[in-house]
Amino acid sequence: QVQLVESGGGLVQPGGSLRLSCAASGNIFTVYGMGWYRQAPGKQRELVATITSGGSTVYADSLKGRFTISRDNAKNMVYLQMNSLLPGDTAVYYCNARIQRLGSRVQDYWGQGTQVTVSS
Repeated sequence: QVQLVESGGGLVQPGGSLRLSCAASGNIFTVYGMGWYRQAPGKQRELVATITSGGSTVYADSLKGRFTISRDNAKNMVYLQMNSLLPGDTAVYYCNARIQRLGSRVQDYWGQGTQVTVSS
C-alpha cells in the first residue's frame, strides 16, 4: 500500500503564509511527478502546482509568484510554500503523486486533503 499524508493546513489571516507538507510512504519503488491541487466549496478541483523528480515545475498562472512548490526526493516529500494568502485561496489542498510500487505499474495517488482557511 501507498499513503500520502498532508500536513500544515490551518487558519491564517490575509497576507499571511503557510507551508504545506506531504509525505509518501509505503511499498514505493519510484516516485515520479508530485503536485498540489485544491478544491474550494462548490468548485471543481484545480491544479496548484506540480514538480517532476528532476525539479521542473508548473504553476497555475494565477498563483505564480505567491506559491512555491519543492520536493525532497530522498524523503519522498513535496512541499508548498504559500505567501501573501488571499481569502480566495481558501480550499482543501490535496497532494498528488505518480508512484510505481514494487512489481506494479505507475499509478496516481491522492492524500486525504488539508484545509486552508484565509480569513480575518
